[in-house]
Amino acid sequence: MLERPIPRVVTKLALPAVLTQLITLIYNTADTYFVSQIDKSASAAVGATFAVMSLIHAVGFGFAMGASSLSSRKLGANKKEEAEAYGSSAFAGAVLSGILLCVVGLTFLNPILRLVGCTDTMLPHAKPYAAWILVSAPLLCGTFVLNNLLRSEGQAAYSMIGTVSGGLINVLLDPLFIFAFGLGTFGAAIATTIGMAVSFVVLLIRYLSKRTILRLNLKKVSRKPKTYWEILSTGFPTICRQGWASVSTAALSTMAAGYGDAAVAAMAIASKCYLLARNIVLGVGQGFQPVAGYNYGAGNYQRTKRAFWFATAVGSVFCLFLCAAFAIFFRQIMGFFISDEEVIAFGSAALRFSAMALPFLAFSTYVNQLYQSLGFKWQATLLASLRQGIFFLPIILIAPRFLGEIGIQAAQPLSDFLTFLVSVPFLIAFFRKHLKKQEPNKKSRNL
Repeated sequence: MLERPIPRVVTKLALPAVLTQLITLIYNTADTYFVSQIDKSASAAVGATFAVMSLIHAVGFGFAMGASSLSSRKLGANKKEEAEAYGSSAFAGAVLSGILLCVVGLTFLNPILRLVGCTDTMLPHAKPYAAWILVSAPLLCGTFVLNNLLRSEGQAAYSMIGTVSGGLINVLLDPLFIFAFGLGTFGAAIATTIGMAVSFVVLLIRYLSKRTILRLNLKKVSRKPKTYWEILSTGFPTICRQGWASVSTAALSTMAAGYGDAAVAAMAIASKCYLLARNIVLGVGQGFQPVAGYNYGAGNYQRTKRAFWFATAVGSVFCLFLCAAFAIFFRQIMGFFISDEEVIAFGSAALRFSAMALPFLAFSTYVNQLYQSLGFKWQATLLASLRQGIFFLPIILIAPRFLGEIGIQAAQPLSDFLTFLVSVPFLIAFFRKHLKKQEPNKKSRNL
């Protein structure tokens, strides 16, 4: 973290993180693919209920990112006991919060599904799917914390193994439960839940076998509200990011529903494709964040800068590649998921708009992650709220009234471009104010 060349360290951590993000996306994308073979209402239902999953992600990732950011900085400052206290408390808090989400969600399932944009034809598919996703909430929230803590201490490869194992189980069980057993969307949800359980167990075994730097211990779970405030306030940008994703998914589904189930299904599929790019970018960022945290905690500001620029370069190359793929193969991509021509036509336009915004995605994401990983909570929270909250919601609620279908298809790409414009001055200010110092005892050979 502190001495090896930045490209080697970030790459070593980023590759497993990217694969982990991709496999995490498989949980929902596999369901979308197989469920789309049933009909467009089923596909639209799974897309709409992604708002429920995003809410679970918001809580789980909030604890996870808060704990990993604090732990990596404490490890960089050689304060292992404090790092373990944050990790143990975050794990306990995430699991308990998942249980609470499960109870509340199941109690108010029908109103929640209506709120996220489910129509009468979507509801029979959405109810069993959302119910099982809520049942798995404690496992999912706990898995996020275990995963991020492993990455914070440099064990990104094993964190990938834990996620990949669950993702593969999910993909294998989806067609079996959906088609062979005839369970439809109910079967897709069961397959996803089993996959999540497998990931949770595999990751937990690593800690129980004591092969980690950070040890989880119930005795170290804090009883002080201040500890949880530090964890959640540090992770609050992620909570906002994922929370806004839940709200924006619901708003998008609701507005698209005015054009029928085909429009909802199309935007659900197009959004999953765009999420592929987003997850790759986040994976690269998760490789640079522990490096930035360690070096900032150790006072090595030049390596912190170098980690940011290297991650930005790598992430932007990925985005440009996917930009070309979306711009050229938009119909083929949509046709891979579903054969309905109405869905393909609506979603193809959305993919073309997405391609226009992709080149700007990596930069704005890493500016946000830089602020968050180094503990600048409120600036990071503001940046995290731009993409799917402050910019997206007004656009998705107003633009369709004047632009019709284009307002729905172009809402997220336009929001991403505006987020990029705001991120530029934030980065300039951050470098000038917080990373302008030179290390007193380090030579450039370590850069």
